[in-house]
Amino acid sequence: MPDISAQVDIPNRALFKAAEVCELTRVQPYVLRSWEAEFPDLGVAKNAGSPRVYRRVDVEQVLRIKHLLLVEGLTLAGARRRLEEQTAPVAADAPIFDELIGRNARERLTAVKRGLQSILELLRPASDVGEFRLAPPASRSTSRVRAMPAARAKPSRGKPVVVRRRSR
Repeated sequence: MPDISAQVDIPNRALFKAAEVCELTRVQPYVLRSWEAEFPDLGVAKNAGSPRVYRRVDVEQVLRIKHLLLVEGLTLAGARRRLEEQTAPVAADAPIFDELIGRNARERLTAVKRGLQSILELLRPASDVGEFRLAPPASRSTSRVRAMPAARAKPSRGKPVVVRRRSR
């Protein structure tokens, strides 16, 4: 399949409005909405009251869907299957993973683990209390703390608080 997105000049932006996607791909808005229902991963999640937005990848996928339907003559179900085949993940036993991970991955991971354990040993306090505990900072002086006057205190929900002032 030729690269359709190369034929259409898609602006280099992150998001597009539905009307812009319709203009770029030359499809009607009702067609785009029906494709959204058929292809759930098409478009960014829509919020109530906010406009529908699409990513650049979505615009390219709309162009692929249009090509599959109009040029190749597939149905929506056939186009969905074709797109799933094209984007299917690579099997886990593929040789690509062997190249990425490498043959000595277990040894390298063990070496990293040992290195992290040695750093942990360096960071432990000399007294080796056992575990690290957080404690509030010790107060410098208790004279800074003032009690709230009784007249300004909030009453409890039970009995009303009666504040008596001493007469002089």
